[in-house]
Amino acid sequence: MAVIETEAVLHEAHRDNHTHRDVNGGWLRPAVFGAMDGLVSNLALMTGVAGGAADRQAIVLSGLAGLAAGAFSMAAGEYTSVASQRELVEAELDVERRELRKHPQDEEAELAALYAARGVEPGLAREVARQLSRDPEQALEIHAREELGVDPGDLPSPLVAAVSSFGSFAVGALLPVLPYLLGATALWPAVALALIGLFLCGAVVARVTARTWWFSGLRQLVLGGAAAGVTYVLGGLFGTAVG
Repeated sequence: MAVIETEAVLHEAHRDNHTHRDVNGGWLRPAVFGAMDGLVSNLALMTGVAGGAADRQAIVLSGLAGLAAGAFSMAAGEYTSVASQRELVEAELDVERRELRKHPQDEEAELAALYAARGVEPGLAREVARQLSRDPEQALEIHAREELGVDPGDLPSPLVAAVSSFGSFAVGALLPVLPYLLGATALWPAVALALIGLFLCGAVVARVTARTWWFSGLRQLVLGGAAAGVTYVLGGLFGTAVG
């Protein structure tokens, strides 16, 4: 009886918590990379210009130019990348769709063999494959999952990826510029705000990836700070050489 009760409790807990986050929506990766890239690249650009002893106007101009150029570049790159990937998957789905239409028995046997190779009794595997193959769309979905590792109904959207990337990059790139737009004349407020933004972005990402918030936040802060420090030194060296 104790065993049955334990199993019942485990089953109830599993049922109550058996939900998964969307990992194929196509928005998370470009949004995360966009925000991080906007923060790091624009902070590094501005510190590099500041390291070359440029005035406030030049620093602000470089920050705004970096924001605009980077946001459009990220959006275009994400759109092209995701669209190309989606077109490749759709082409492979068309191949599978034609095979199901021309050679349904061969495809059914292929599905049965796949289940049998995973440990299903051969007779049962053939029966499962037969029943699943009665609906062409269902058969296509199953073959796509098993052979291509994709869900035909949940392909990433190029537009979603582009918009997510554009918006998140622009927000990230705006942070180091914001203190100057509000009247700051020194570099340190821009650096401080950008580093805080990097830490917060890392902490937020940890909420999705199940990493500890402080580790993810510190990792982004250190990487962004290192990039800014290196470009500041290089800006000083190049500024001296050019001057």
